[in-house]
Amino acid sequence: MAAPQNPTERAELAQALRTAVRGEVDLGATARALTTMDASNYRRVPLGVVAPRDADDVAAALAVCRAHGVPVVPRGGGTSIAGQATGTGIVLDLTRHLRKIVELDPVARTAVVQPGVILDELRTAAAPHGLTFGPDPSTHSRCTLGGMIGNNSRGAHSVAWGTTADNTHALTVTRYGGDTLRLARGTAPEALTGLPGLIRTHLAPLRTGFPELPRRISGYALDALLPERGTDLARAFCGSEGTLGVVTEATVRLVEAPAARALAVLGYADEAAAAEAAPGLLSHHPLTVEGMAADLVREPAGLPRGGAWLFAETGGAARGGAWLFAETGGATPAEARAHAERILRAADALDGTVVTDPAGQRALWRIREDAAGTATRMPDGTEAWPGWEDCAVPPARLGPYLRDFRALLAEHGLRGTPYGHFGDGCIHVRIDFDLLSPPGVARFRRFSEELADLVVAHGGSLSGEHGDGQARAELLPRMYGDELVALFARFKDIWDPDGGMNPGILARPARLDENLRFEVLPKRPVDVEFGYPHDGGDFSAAVRRCVGVAKCRTAEPAGTGVMCPSFRVTGEEAHSTRGRARLLHEMLAGDTGDTGDTAGVITDGWRSTEVRDALDLCLSCKGCRTDCPVGVDMATYKAEFLHHHYRRRLRPASHYTMGRLPTWLRLASRFAPALNALARVRLLAALTKRLAGIAPEREIPVLARETFTRWLNRRWGKGTFIFSNDEVAMVWPDTFTEHLSPEVGRAAVRVLEAAGRHSIPAGRGLCCGLTYVSTGQLGKARKVMRRTLDRLGSTLGTPVVVLEPSCAATLRTDLPELLPDDPRSAELASSVRTLAQYLEEYAPDWQPPRLDRPVVGQTHCHQHAVLGDAAERRLRERAWLTGELSGGCCGLAGNFGFERGHWDVSVACAEETLLPAVRAAEPGTDVLADGFSCRTQLEQLGGVRARHLVEVLAEGLGEGTE
Repeated sequence: MAAPQNPTERAELAQALRTAVRGEVDLGATARALTTMDASNYRRVPLGVVAPRDADDVAAALAVCRAHGVPVVPRGGGTSIAGQATGTGIVLDLTRHLRKIVELDPVARTAVVQPGVILDELRTAAAPHGLTFGPDPSTHSRCTLGGMIGNNSRGAHSVAWGTTADNTHALTVTRYGGDTLRLARGTAPEALTGLPGLIRTHLAPLRTGFPELPRRISGYALDALLPERGTDLARAFCGSEGTLGVVTEATVRLVEAPAARALAVLGYADEAAAAEAAPGLLSHHPLTVEGMAADLVREPAGLPRGGAWLFAETGGAARGGAWLFAETGGATPAEARAHAERILRAADALDGTVVTDPAGQRALWRIREDAAGTATRMPDGTEAWPGWEDCAVPPARLGPYLRDFRALLAEHGLRGTPYGHFGDGCIHVRIDFDLLSPPGVARFRRFSEELADLVVAHGGSLSGEHGDGQARAELLPRMYGDELVALFARFKDIWDPDGGMNPGILARPARLDENLRFEVLPKRPVDVEFGYPHDGGDFSAAVRRCVGVAKCRTAEPAGTGVMCPSFRVTGEEAHSTRGRARLLHEMLAGDTGDTGDTAGVITDGWRSTEVRDALDLCLSCKGCRTDCPVGVDMATYKAEFLHHHYRRRLRPASHYTMGRLPTWLRLASRFAPALNALARVRLLAALTKRLAGIAPEREIPVLARETFTRWLNRRWGKGTFIFSNDEVAMVWPDTFTEHLSPEVGRAAVRVLEAAGRHSIPAGRGLCCGLTYVSTGQLGKARKVMRRTLDRLGSTLGTPVVVLEPSCAATLRTDLPELLPDDPRSAELASSVRTLAQYLEEYAPDWQPPRLDRPVVGQTHCHQHAVLGDAAERRLRERAWLTGELSGGCCGLAGNFGFERGHWDVSVACAEETLLPAVRAAEPGTDVLADGFSCRTQLEQLGGVRARHLVEVLAEGLGEGTE
């Protein structure tokens, strides 16, 4: 099926869709670029995106597309791993409007949902009734019920609750052309002419051609239509990967959720030994039996002793080389624990433990759930890719299969990290295929063919969870034979005689080595400013980090997480980390000079307005650097893009004002009283904000009458600078502490002196370059950083206490990445400490004042992403400051929240977690915010004076700051 090729035909299609559909119709470059890929190795360029408002819109869109001969692909969260959520025609975005839980019946234990409902939203709605939806893939925080039906998803609890098909009662489905069918157990609808005859005349192959195993997802489930199985058309539709029709409503089964859970963690020599042990645990009726090899775990933290600790101590050999996670449930914590302990005693494990603490369980599950991302990088940094992500064999064959699988990898010179649903015989793995060169792609094909034969030899299924898509459908004849595969094509034709639903997937599939998303990228490294040390200096490799697992699309931050605040506010894919990475990918593809339907959608390179507009609402919070399982660093990519986009061009006013804030504040500090008075004149302040590119709703911060370094040098003059080198604490005079909140610096001096450390300024005129980096003025940033290194001179290597988290993060990461060839940058970066880190390292015996007060506030996003807050947590505990700080981002984020046009998003970010937590705090609670931006946001939006932790500690010492 050929899509419209010329502009006239495309314009006619767009007009017809806009006339027929009430939802959004977008055939622009941004919408197309955002949907070229899912979480697979594949890329197909669509004509545009339609976001239907309801089932009538879905039918109207399908009717228009059929009339114009345009293919359609339904899309949920876009996390499919085999390429089935990509297409060349119209993408139906079912996540924007079709997100309603129509009905939830706790007595019948059913729910009626629209296809765009996020799994976690359904689970949250069912939880008050003690119910849940059983299938739970690791993408549960962003995958949709429609996508789960399309792929027949399972997840970690499949040994207890089965597949999505097992939990689906009925479906309302719209076919290509617009007619709607109701699918349930019983007889086939009359509209599906020929289906009863197809089943009746091929009973023998349908009864004998499908292997019996827990996770057989490959192909169409035609055996569900056998009369002895009730002719369950809804079950047969599950796993059809958008090739038959579009689900507009589903009735699903809910299951009872255990009131309490425990986790038995069992250590084995290797994953094959763990796999052989897994079937023996099933008789104890666990909720899960998950397996994970030690080479998936980069650090031992978070795994109980006997697992990662033994792995670390033995260098990955012998003991603790793999784990099984066996989760149990119970009516009480004691019952769940007893159940887990029975499994622990029965298991033939080298080591094991039972984890009952919910926080400890969540930490362990996060390692497992993030595996789809973390496994994309080998321990040495080599890229690894899906393609053979989820084949399954009978559980009793899993151990031998894994040994043969490892041997096949070695034969092809490949590496992979197996993990997955060992209790069901399903293995996930990312493999270090070379998908960038023709020889590498050829090896990818040979390996895929041989692995398919190996899976079949063990009685398995090419797909055990994520579907065949483009990755495996070509190989289905090796599993099913030609006769059954021919029946698949006839089944597809009965449903979709025009071939408009997701062509190239499942029936008559594209080749597994076609449409690879990497082939359109530049073949040579792009000329960039940052060093990208974790990507070999290659910006294309940095952008390739985004594999599409879409953890950035979660509706709320996980715990203390940050990523991705702009998406949570707008709900737009373009404002997610993944969306921005997709736009950058298409920008690079469009800059190669290739033409045709597979060329990059963004064609004007670094000058792209589409990329600029998407990055405009990136807060540069750096949350993705840590929270993204593969470490996408969009703040750095944004700075890189802005540098090139505005090179030799007029910049926004805010880049000249806030982007060069250190310079302006140094000049203004001598006139602070007069400037503060002028800023209180309303008309003058309004004019200043307009000229400076500042949001009119913002208040201009007050300048300090005396800078921090002037105050500290006055103390120096009193003789406090005579001390031995091992007692020195060199305090960094960041721009914000220096000119806007010197009280933080003064408090730090008091605390350091109380701890037996003497404070000296790191020097005057020093600057980390933060504001220049965040506005993409990288040439200027590099000059500022070199000047700073020159001025530090012989003091380089001395520990430096940096009070402003954003400046500390800049020194730790941006400095060495912008000056990778200057060894002094790495030396300074390694010297940076937060105050809590410094005290823990250099004054470990100091006891802070006992404050006995609750606290509320927010961990700075840059601290979370780059520095970590473990030392701050311990310091608060030692000072008897109780309570947890919020995750997320305050929304001010340096210059972002001050810039014109960002006010609404900035406020919405603050209202997500920070402001509600502060409003809910009891009287007498201290509000903590170590970042100047966070304190400013709280003051301007909440009327609350927040303080740096060091100010609270200094107050507890009972001394002034003079």
